Amino acid sequence: MQQIFNFVIRNKTFLLFLLLFGISMALTIQSHSYHRSQFIHSANGITGGVYGTLNSVGQYFDLKDKNQILAEENKRLRERLFNLSSDSDSSYVDTTYSREAYRVIKAEVFKNSYSLTNNYLTINKGKNDSLKQDFGVFTSNGIVGIIDKVSKNYARVLSILNKNSRINARIKKTNHSGSLKWDGKSPVFVQLDDVSTFAPVKVGDTIVTGGQSAIFPRGINIGTIDSFETDIGGDTYKIQVKLFNDMTNIGTVYILENLDRTEIKFLENTTDD
Repeated sequence: MQQIFNFVIRNKTFLLFLLLFGISMALTIQSHSYHRSQFIHSANGITGGVYGTLNSVGQYFDLKDKNQILAEENKRLRERLFNLSSDSDSSYVDTTYSREAYRVIKAEVFKNSYSLTNNYLTINKGKNDSLKQDFGVFTSNGIVGIIDKVSKNYARVLSILNKNSRINARIKKTNHSGSLKWDGKSPVFVQLDDVSTFAPVKVGDTIVTGGQSAIFPRGINIGTIDSFETDIGGDTYKIQVKLFNDMTNIGTVYILENLDRTEIKFLENTTDD
């Protein structure tokens, strides 16, 4: 309290000036309509600016929750899309009986490598979430890789930026397919090999999953053709594909489970007697 008194005594002249200035301003505003309207207009502008700033700050801190909601909605929509695509592959759909062929699970990337020869991602879902080996992993932009190891709460993903990765892919416009690999050089590009030279290949064409496996269905985006050349034998193309995904910045991913995978694998591994 003594410090307050000392402050008032030391600055009594300045404080008296502020008091008289405030009184004169109030009298001026009340006695003149023009000054009053200008004051109200300025006060509203300042108040609106303050509220706008506070609202922007609130929205910023609310972004995480909104992103979670959007990711969950995206998961549901993609699950429906894959199942509708599965039904539409048939020339006749029995409306009295329909079932889901795919299940989509959302996860977050815990760790991501992209500068090694063989790169992996770690995601925060595992056996407790019914994840298994050979489930496909993708984002809203395109494929990421395939799960190769699973623990209780985590799973390791074999990235498409891994020299051991092999994924069936095709040219969207022509349906000519090949094998998607990585040469270990740039995280921006992968290579599509074994595409027939009879295919009308063009720079800028979209590359998507081929659907000739129990991991990814047809039509998930991968990238676009950046360049191409014929191989040594001259029978197939070696195509440079620029990825839609920025593999150096992967956050939220979606895991794709083919619910018919076990049945397909069993049939493929069955040998004729």
